[in-house]
Amino acid sequence: MGKLYERIDGRIRAFIEDQPVFFTASAPLAADGHVNVSPKGRAGTLVVLDDMTLAYLDFGGSTAETVAHIRENGRVTLMWCAFTGPPKVLRVHGDGEAVFRDDPRWAELITRFEGADGAAARAIVVVRARRVSDSCGFAVPFMEYREERTQHAEYFGRKTDEEFAAYCEKKDHVGVSLDGLPALPLPLPARGDRVG
Repeated sequence: MGKLYERIDGRIRAFIEDQPVFFTASAPLAADGHVNVSPKGRAGTLVVLDDMTLAYLDFGGSTAETVAHIRENGRVTLMWCAFTGPPKVLRVHGDGEAVFRDDPRWAELITRFEGADGAAARAIVVVRARRVSDSCGFAVPFMEYREERTQHAEYFGRKTDEEFAAYCEKKDHVGVSLDGLPALPLPLPARGDRVG
């Protein structure tokens, strides 16, 4: 049976921190806009900031639909599934904000991802929870986590910040979403720090 939680603490926080993958869901306000669901991984790239706030690193390599939707309306849902142990699906419905590399808050926020490989980080998405709930995961299969994939970090780890910015400018739907919404600022703001 599903349950509502007042905050992200104790068992809920531990569950979030133990999962190797989570999913984001977002949508534009337009009824005919594209709904987006994205898997997120890479160890250490999601942190619980406090009992109502999470943040994750947004990476290059694909489009920027979630960022565009958050910029337009702030709505975002994060979801975790238990692929091992007791069955559970956890959702955090929240208000998101994209913190870009030239934002004064970037320098402090990025330190929260200590030990994470942040190659190709282009934004930090901060999510303030409005609703935290779980439901049974009886239909979610058991799956074994084997290891992290390293291709993304290796590929972008070989690029200088300037090369990464040029890469972003050439990609479709990075500066503007599929529905024409503003996504990432281009040219990508310079980044004077590195995680990891």
